[in-house]
Amino acid sequence: MPTLALSMIVRDAAADLPACLESVRGVADEIVVADTGSKDGTPEVASQLGARVISIPWENDFARARNLALGPVQSNWVLSMDADERLDPAAKQALPGLLRGDAAGYLVTIRNYVVSANERVWDRPAKKNDSSLPAAKPYPAYVEHDNVRLFRRDPEIYFVGRVHESVGPRVEAIGRNLKRANFFLHHFGMVADAATRTRKNIFYRELGRQKVQEMPKNAQAHFELGIVELDNFHNEAEAIACFERACQLNPRLTVAWFFRGVAQVRLGQYREAIESLREAESRGHRTPLLTEMQGDAHYNLGEFEAAARCYRRAFEAARAPELESKLGQADVRCGRTEPGLNRLRRAAQQAPESAEIHDRLIAAAVWKGRLRDAAEAAETKLNAVRPQPGDFRRAASIRAQTNEWERVIEILRSGLRQFPQDHDLSLCLAEAETEQSGLSANFTEGENYGTQHPE
Repeated sequence: MPTLALSMIVRDAAADLPACLESVRGVADEIVVADTGSKDGTPEVASQLGARVISIPWENDFARARNLALGPVQSNWVLSMDADERLDPAAKQALPGLLRGDAAGYLVTIRNYVVSANERVWDRPAKKNDSSLPAAKPYPAYVEHDNVRLFRRDPEIYFVGRVHESVGPRVEAIGRNLKRANFFLHHFGMVADAATRTRKNIFYRELGRQKVQEMPKNAQAHFELGIVELDNFHNEAEAIACFERACQLNPRLTVAWFFRGVAQVRLGQYREAIESLREAESRGHRTPLLTEMQGDAHYNLGEFEAAARCYRRAFEAARAPELESKLGQADVRCGRTEPGLNRLRRAAQQAPESAEIHDRLIAAAVWKGRLRDAAEAAETKLNAVRPQPGDFRRAASIRAQTNEWERVIEILRSGLRQFPQDHDLSLCLAEAETEQSGLSANFTEGENYGTQHPE
């Protein structure tokens, strides 16, 4: 029977490592953990859990570190994992057959758990969490991506890439066979605490910049840095520059055209975004997310019929509540009020955790003068998501326009119970209690009834 080694590089992973190693118990014949300079007792934890621990230098190069971790491996096959990952229990039954196969490596699906159903990884939207793994239960969704994580121990198969490293390019370069694994990994890095995510974002940005300096004519390197700038630092202008350079170096890198359009939408460059997205589509990048972004650009240009057509195409392909919500809002803007509001309500029922979907319903109802509908939607949001002070002010303001003063006061008092130090809520409550006949200017001024921008 072929043997399997777990190979890892770690640093300050003492909190995550026990669950990770427990997930491979009875699966891995060998565990090699390469520590790059932990200060939290990670090597001792790994050793106590049965791993062979080696110390390696960290040289700002993930591929180099992972290749050093491969050095001591004696098994026939390697499973590469990170400390914040777990092997799915079903892998125990799947792996023996894979190890007996003729492939040199296997693409493994990785489930990246996220805190919002509206998140994505690159151009991949989130899926509703259907995992039975207890550790995954708290999270509403995950985004999947694939990487070659299971491969033969072969001197010709090794990691490449300072960052976003993989053995996949080497397997293909030597003409060996890649297949798809029938198990997956659970990844919890995207739901780490804010300080950890910030530290990692800065770290990956620096590595990405180094990679671009070393490989200035590599389109993928520029693209990867653009993603970091866009998603992690919201630096749209710098991201666009990275994507444009990637497009110049490799016009066939369709995802770079797509993300140039995404960044342009975020900057309000809607005409330019439509051109970038059209270019991506013409080159073969055809996804519901691209069509959705086209809809966002048209919507924000006031081209509501064009936006509705895009959202309808995207919704027919993906059937996601977010898309139905955007389609509903566009329909309302086009004069299809009842069908649009029905879509908005249905989306809010299907994804009650989405603040953005509630906001679209509220905005559409206010825009059509359906204040009682808007009030009900605003109060539903208060109970469906974690509200902010502005949500209470908005709900109260809408009720005030229908002269339901007892309800106004009730809403504001509820808000103050949650946010007792909020000055604006206190001011609104005082005005509501003393001016029962109408809203004062301070009470209504600047209240946000909900964004009209679907993105």
